[in-house]
Amino acid sequence: MDNETVTARQIGYTYMINGATFAKRYKDALSDFETWEQKKHASEWILLPQNIGTEHGIDETSLQGELYTIVHNKEAHGRKGAIVAVVKGTNPADVLRVLMQLPEDKREMVESITMDLSDCMRAIAREAFPKATVVRDCFHVVKRGGEGCEEIRLHLKREAVKELNRQKAEWRKYLEGLAAQRKSYRKRMKEKHGKKWKKSRRGRKPKRLNTRFEPPRLANAETLVEALTRCRKQLSMSREKWSVTQEKRAKVLFELYPKLEQAYNLTGSLRAIFRNKKLTKETAKEKFEEWYEKVARCTLREIKSVRDTIKFYEDEILNYFNGRKTNASAESLNSKIKCFRSQVKGVRDIPFFMYRLATVLG
Repeated sequence: MDNETVTARQIGYTYMINGATFAKRYKDALSDFETWEQKKHASEWILLPQNIGTEHGIDETSLQGELYTIVHNKEAHGRKGAIVAVVKGTNPADVLRVLMQLPEDKREMVESITMDLSDCMRAIAREAFPKATVVRDCFHVVKRGGEGCEEIRLHLKREAVKELNRQKAEWRKYLEGLAAQRKSYRKRMKEKHGKKWKKSRRGRKPKRLNTRFEPPRLANAETLVEALTRCRKQLSMSREKWSVTQEKRAKVLFELYPKLEQAYNLTGSLRAIFRNKKLTKETAKEKFEEWYEKVARCTLREIKSVRDTIKFYEDEILNYFNGRKTNASAESLNSKIKCFRSQVKGVRDIPFFMYRLATVLG
């Protein structure tokens, strides 16, 4: 248990012992949790100065509904020695209060630090690691481009739902009018012919008054609302990854909504910049300038908002092309922590959970 993210119940199941009893014995006697020097403040923060390295990453994760900022050493590759600090909250003042306890020479050892597009993380890195080069994660930049495309999709879906509701209301109104028309006709016939009048069975069969409304379907047999709902993940993928069904759906939607196709193509061209392994920081800047010009010629305010975000962080985004460093290690570490959290069925004892993290990953 000191080396792997396994629970006492898993060990109890393997060795056929009482898992709950073993968990209690491990916490109280087998481990050094009771004498752990960081036990008093473990629910708020833990700090492991011995894990400082030259390449770091910073991200946040959720425990018991609260966000925790995690600084990790990328050279440990998500194994023992990875965690440098875990601090409750994302407030730069609270996180810096902990990180500034590190010796100055250790903080100046850090040469690069990767992060997402969070301003809080940037403020923490600037003060705590003054000599580190900040690298904005390319995946979060592309994700931000996808969010612009997603905003357009959601707007189109809302309009499609409104139109569908209008068509349903017209259908109900039509059936109500048809029912009133038939009732009036029967009343006139009875008044004219009396009891001798019988309903004619000749001619076309009358429409049933309880007939359900059937929305119009597109060329791929989906309704418009269904197509706009099912293309959510598809719009965040490259064209070469689409299946045949997805290609048919995209062809129909792009014919109906050229702006959606334009937004997808602009997002794809942004993704292509990061995929080009031949680009340097200088040539990548030229590619970004070309992309800015493409966005300027369009009328999509959502994509222009993405462009403004990229322009604001451009220098730190371009640092990616120096060493192709990403924040994937932080996402991997977060995934391990969340998996461990799910194994223990949620976190009730935060200090002991922090002890386990410090023991296994620290």
